[in-house]
Amino acid sequence: MPSVLSRARLGGAVVGAFAGGLVLASAFDRTPFGYAQSTAKPSAQDVRSLAEQSNAFVSIAESVTPAVVSISSERDRQVASAPQRGRQAPPGMEDFFRQFEPRQQGPVQSSGSGFIVSKDGYIMTNNHVVEGADRVSVTLNDRRTFQARVVGRDPTTDVAVIKIEGSSLPFTQLGNDEGLRVGEWVVAIGNPLDLENTVTAGIVSAKGRSITNLLDRNTPRGQGSLAITDFIQTDAAINPGNSGGPLVNIRGEVIGINSAIASPTGFYSGYGFAVPITLAREVMDDIIRYGRVRRAVLGVGINAVQPNDAAAAGLKTIAGVRVDSYSGDDSPAKVAGLQIGDIITAIDGKPVDRVNALQRVVRTREPGETVEVTVQRFGTQRTFKVRLAEAPGERPVAQREPAAAPAAPGGAASGKLGIVIEPVSAELAREANLTAAQRGVRVKTVTTGGPSYEQLFEGDVITEIINPGPRRPVRSVADLQAAADKLRSGQYLTLYVYEIRSQLSRVVSLRVGA
Repeated sequence: MPSVLSRARLGGAVVGAFAGGLVLASAFDRTPFGYAQSTAKPSAQDVRSLAEQSNAFVSIAESVTPAVVSISSERDRQVASAPQRGRQAPPGMEDFFRQFEPRQQGPVQSSGSGFIVSKDGYIMTNNHVVEGADRVSVTLNDRRTFQARVVGRDPTTDVAVIKIEGSSLPFTQLGNDEGLRVGEWVVAIGNPLDLENTVTAGIVSAKGRSITNLLDRNTPRGQGSLAITDFIQTDAAINPGNSGGPLVNIRGEVIGINSAIASPTGFYSGYGFAVPITLAREVMDDIIRYGRVRRAVLGVGINAVQPNDAAAAGLKTIAGVRVDSYSGDDSPAKVAGLQIGDIITAIDGKPVDRVNALQRVVRTREPGETVEVTVQRFGTQRTFKVRLAEAPGERPVAQREPAAAPAAPGGAASGKLGIVIEPVSAELAREANLTAAQRGVRVKTVTTGGPSYEQLFEGDVITEIINPGPRRPVRSVADLQAAADKLRSGQYLTLYVYEIRSQLSRVVSLRVGA
C-alpha cells in the first residue's frame, strides 16, 4: 500500500512540475499560446454575384436538357455462310464439325447524342453517330424510347437529321453563331461514356478552326474528308458519347453541334469542336426540303494564302484564298475567267481573309446565283462575275493508292530552289495514271531550310510554271532550271504541283535563293 501511495505522489509531482513549467515558459515567451483565427467571410456582393452566375448555368441545364436525347444505333454484322468456309463434314460427324462453324454474332452497337429541334420530332446529330446503321433508337430525358428514321446525312459537314413520332416533345431553340465571340461562356450537354445528361461548361476558345489534321493525320498535308474549316473550338469537356449533342450559349440557344475532340487518347484533354449551328441548320433545311444538300460552289479547289503567295501576288497583307485547282472544265470560276494561282480577296465586296470566310459567304448563296469575285493576280486586281453551280454528290473514296514506282535514274540539282529534280519515268507515269499534262518533273529531294523546304515535298510532280509569265508547262528538268536561272535572289517563282498520293494539285510560290 505505501508503494502505491508513493507512486501516486510521484505521478502528481510530475504533472504539477509539467504544468508549472508551461506557466513559467509562457511568462518568459518560450511557448506562446496560439488561438484559432476565424477566416473572413466573402462579402454579400461577392456571394450574390457568384450565385447569379451559378443560377444562369442551372437555368440553361434545366431548359435545354429535356430536349437532349441519347441515340443508339445498330449495324448488323456480315458473316460468311458455313458452306463457304470448308468442305462438308463426313457422314455421322456433323455434330463434331458444327462446333467449328462461325457463330452468328450480335449487331455492332454505338451511341451518341442529339437534340430535338421541332415539336414534330426532327432531331439533329452527327453523321458519324448514325452512318451505316440498320436501326436507330432514341431515348428521351423522361425515359421514353422511340424508333427513329434517318431523314438524311451529310458526311462533308458531319451533320445528320433523324425523326421520331411522338407527342409533347420538348425542343431546343436554335441560335446564331455569327456573333459568337472568343471568350464567351458555353455549355456542352450530352451522354458521354454512358453518363446520361451530363452538363459541362467552358468558353469559346477559337472560331473558324480546321480539324482535318486532327481527324486524319495520315492524309497528306491535311487533305481530309470534311468540307468545312469553320469549327467552333471550346474547352468545355466533350467525350465519346457527346457527339451530336448541343453546344449552348448563356441564353440557352444552341450555337453548335458537338462533333470532335483533339486528344491522343480519344478522350477529353482540353479541346473540343462543334459544327456551327448556322451551317448545320442550312444542311438540315435542305435535307428536309429536298432530301439532299444543295450546296453552292465556285468550282475551285482552294487553300490558305502563305507569306510567299502574298508577296508573289503583290499583297500588302497575308490574307485571302488561293485558287489551286478547278472542279472540271465546266467550273463556274474557270468559265468566268479565274485562273489557278489567283488570290480571292473579296466576294460581293465583303473581304475574304481566309478559307472559312470564303466558305461562310458562299454557303449563304443558292446554286444559280451570281456573285462578284475580286482577285489579286500577280500585282493586278481583277473582278469577275461567277454564276454559282450546285455541288455534285459525294465522290467515292479512292479504291487504291498508286504503288510507288522507280523514278528515272540520276537527278539535277537546282541550287536556287533548294531541290533535286528528275524526269518522271514511264513506269511511274503508268502506275500513277498520270495524264500527259501531269508528266512534269519529280522532286527527288528537298534541302532542309532551303527555299522549297516545307513548300515542296519528295515525290511532288511540278507540272507548270505560273509566274513569271507566260504560263507554260514543265516538260523537262531544263524547263524548270531555265525559269529559276532568270530570277534574282529574293524574287518569286510560282509553280503548279501535283501530289500523286492525294491526286490533288496545288499552287506553290517559292522565294528564289542565291
